[in-house]
Amino acid sequence: MALFIGIDSGTQSTKAVVLDLEKGIVVAESRAPHELISGLPPGAMEQHPQDWIDAMETTIGEVLSKVDRDRVRGIGVSGQQHGFVPLDAEGRVLRPAKLWCDTSTAPECAWLTEALGGPEAVLKKLGNAFLPGFTAPKILWLKRHEPENFARLRHVLLPHDFLNHHLTGEYFMEYGDASGTALMDVRKRVWSAEAIEAIDAGLADWLPALSHPADPAGRVRGALAEKWGLGKDVLVSAGGGDNMMGAIGTGNVAPGRVTASFGTSGTIYAYSREPVLDPKGEIAAFCDSTGGWLPLLCTMNVTGVTELLRNLFGRDHADVEKRVAEAPPGCGGLLLLPYLEGERTPNVPDGTGVYFGLNRGTVQEPHLLRATMEGVTLGMNYGLRRLAELGVKPETILLTGGGARSAGWRQIMADCFGVPVVGMAEDEGAALGGALQAAWCQGRQSAADLCLADLTDKVVKVKEETRCEPDAERHQHYRRLQDLQDELGRALRPVFRKHRALISG
Repeated sequence: MALFIGIDSGTQSTKAVVLDLEKGIVVAESRAPHELISGLPPGAMEQHPQDWIDAMETTIGEVLSKVDRDRVRGIGVSGQQHGFVPLDAEGRVLRPAKLWCDTSTAPECAWLTEALGGPEAVLKKLGNAFLPGFTAPKILWLKRHEPENFARLRHVLLPHDFLNHHLTGEYFMEYGDASGTALMDVRKRVWSAEAIEAIDAGLADWLPALSHPADPAGRVRGALAEKWGLGKDVLVSAGGGDNMMGAIGTGNVAPGRVTASFGTSGTIYAYSREPVLDPKGEIAAFCDSTGGWLPLLCTMNVTGVTELLRNLFGRDHADVEKRVAEAPPGCGGLLLLPYLEGERTPNVPDGTGVYFGLNRGTVQEPHLLRATMEGVTLGMNYGLRRLAELGVKPETILLTGGGARSAGWRQIMADCFGVPVVGMAEDEGAALGGALQAAWCQGRQSAADLCLADLTDKVVKVKEETRCEPDAERHQHYRRLQDLQDELGRALRPVFRKHRALISG
């Protein structure tokens, strides 16, 4: 009769779910928002880590009020990847966290790439390129731009590690989220001495030891257990990045499944028993949070873009569905290059959004709304094409994230991707993944050979009524639009760089 809490601390909010493992269902949910820090320079995206703690405590308190808290046996935390949480020797936060969507570290990426011998050498040594979203260049940025804070740095954590630290008092990092730092050799799952020394020799002492994701991060510390009315032995699992937990929450823990997450960012990923390394460096060669690997593409602009347009026109989500249906597929040639926050795949940190094909017939609300949905989906399809070149070819794509709730958008996804798509019965995949990993970790305390797939098979279900099949004619049309979007993005890269220099003064 055990219950497990799953936490997903994202860019826009923190979500909590409670999983009744015996029944295989979620029995309570809660959500609390948090904000980005406003007024920062172009490319800078930051949040206060204390906001994540406040939101997590709020959501945990709310879900516990809805269940028998005596039955809670574990907590698993999912967090936005790559964020840099700098702590001093006493564990105090030195400055706001630079996030996955922060592109201000492009110069540090170039410097680190050169220091390790160039792009090919970096991929050979690490398995991943230095990208502005990753953690390593953020640490170097702190050293270069805020030397006083860097001099006090003694602990480096990622967002979900920071929340684990709050829950347990322990400094802990597992393979999955750590593989998104660009500080480790993902093939061997060890810290890279060369990458660390390129930033600062002291960094080796400021990173936690790497742990297997089956190992617990610790137990809920006494003060919090007393505050929430929990037992003294509630386990906190390793947790992981939101994509790693989303993989668990969609049952993507064995070969043959592919998940697409349509949230603030967009990701598509698949389980692999071996590392999948992209010689172009476009597909991330991550470890997962089960002990395997997770080849993954990431775009930075998905629901953040569609929500901007929805709010611009003052529409609720049902109105958007109706208006999008009024515009034809392809929107009469209106195409969005959706780089509002720069872009990671393809790597265009200086990018901006561009509506191409504006004319009297396309400057209309339905066309602009639909072109936005299509543009961000084609942006994800860029990476799906690259995954296919590396041997990851889905027969069906499992959907999670807020965008997956839209019926019209799901059809656009199927038509762009050219394969069927289907939503999940529980669409908070990362939070559910956290709860499942906590159940797996707790179960392994008495049964070391417990298989995570046995738990996901019991709990994770698709929602068949959300299934969409691709239309062959529309798919061919979107293929042509994809080629045009790719060409437009390549052509504008020099212009983007000039634009960034202009607005930066």
